[in-house]
Amino acid sequence: MQDKKDFGFGTQIRKSPYFNSTVKWGATGFSVYNHMYIPRDFGNPEQNFWNLINEAILCDVAVERQVEITGPDAYKFVQLLTPRDLSKLSVGQCKYVLITNHEGGILNDPVLLRLAENHFWLSLGDSDILLWAQGVAVNSGLNVKIIEPDASPLQLQGPNSGKIMQKLFGESIIELKYYWFKELELDGIPLIVSRTGWSSELGYELFLRDGSKGDLLWEKIMEAGKNLGLKPGHTSSIRRIEGAMLSYHADADINTNPYEVGLDRLVSLDSDINFIGKDALKKIKENGVKRKQVGLIIDCDPLKGPNTTFWKIKKNNKIVGKVTSAVYSPRLKKNIALAMISIEESKIGNNLDIEVMNKTVKSTVVEKPFYDPKKKITSAKL
Repeated sequence: MQDKKDFGFGTQIRKSPYFNSTVKWGATGFSVYNHMYIPRDFGNPEQNFWNLINEAILCDVAVERQVEITGPDAYKFVQLLTPRDLSKLSVGQCKYVLITNHEGGILNDPVLLRLAENHFWLSLGDSDILLWAQGVAVNSGLNVKIIEPDASPLQLQGPNSGKIMQKLFGESIIELKYYWFKELELDGIPLIVSRTGWSSELGYELFLRDGSKGDLLWEKIMEAGKNLGLKPGHTSSIRRIEGAMLSYHADADINTNPYEVGLDRLVSLDSDINFIGKDALKKIKENGVKRKQVGLIIDCDPLKGPNTTFWKIKKNNKIVGKVTSAVYSPRLKKNIALAMISIEESKIGNNLDIEVMNKTVKSTVVEKPFYDPKKKITSAKL
């Protein structure tokens, strides 16, 4: 993260349709995600967290690029990419899925949207699935077209997001169920609106389908939310770690399999569906995993911010794992973390040592998520 005054904005890294608006509304730091700038700083991260959980924030997440898959064999091809059984996925529905390689490694954990019988979007985390999908298609023998569409999401998240959406789209938006979407227009701006988001709070994503209208859409949403506490913001590391939401490249990568991160439910080995990595995942399940993601409470002074390196975890001076994501939760008044550790040390209540900034501190293995484990907030009826 850098101050915008010192950030070298080049042409080889894309700007989102909302870039100018985020700068106007106070973005002071950016990083790069899916080859695009993403605002990472609108001031105090703790205040951003409170804005999210008490009122609402608007986040530029256009970096969640879409891979569009169409053609007569689109459904069969999408099923080939993911180990999750899609046979009950309806048009208008979203599903959280994994993309795995032939070794069962996780390449991405996108949200899948089904726009029509053979029309899909993969809403991506930070990896080049467009290239992967196009490469798979070349040798698949399936009739599909794979492109990146003109689609750029915003996230409107927080307890007041439903009220703001009603001001924008009318009361009928209340009927939109968790992990479903609608195709809508807002004063001529073409959108797909889903009840999803990377926040563990009630929220919506608005996928702009005309990149020339980014600033217009941003301003309309901010105007609708000005009396409901809406603030410009960035995705909250505090809240997503509280909710144990994965951040690709941090908590999972190409060398991580679904069983290590507790996502067994997204792997359908008992059905007759065919997908890349099926044989490898069968073997992994049969043999069992050697490591596992756990939650940790870290016993030290409040962390000043999220970790920027992987912290070594030790037991009896032997390295047994690493902290992948750590932060201080002002709500829980605890340092919380996600970690990947050896299966032998993963038992709840186990005490482990962590190397933090050249100091050794104590930690305890706990259940995750740390807050709202049943996801009652995100899936609640409005």
